[in-house]
Amino acid sequence: MSEVDREKLLTETYEAFNRRDIDGVLGVLTPDIDWPNAWEGGRVVGHARVRDYWTRQWAELAPTVTPISFSHRAPGTVVVRVHQIARDLEGAVLSDGHVLHVYVFNGPLVSRMDVEELGPDS
Repeated sequence: MSEVDREKLLTETYEAFNRRDIDGVLGVLTPDIDWPNAWEGGRVVGHARVRDYWTRQWAELAPTVTPISFSHRAPGTVVVRVHQIARDLEGAVLSDGHVLHVYVFNGPLVSRMDVEELGPDS
């Protein structure tokens, strides 16, 4: 899979996430996906645990995540600078900022995702 194909796939995945299409997002993740639990802390592994995490999160928050730019580290690793806004269920903004999402691919599927804070000059 080319870098351009990975960027397109991730752009479509963010769109699915923002629509709350869990199955659409899980479809691009390996069955043993290793995913950060950025809301509560720690990590979740596997489709069932990621589904449970997002279901609980979306019952309390309305996050929107938009990719801003893409870069590449090691082969199969894509770094996405994102703008993320978290709102409560009434629409009040709880947080609004930029972070990095780092995706590791295993073939055509994502096997791991990490969140990295941006430095002060970013």
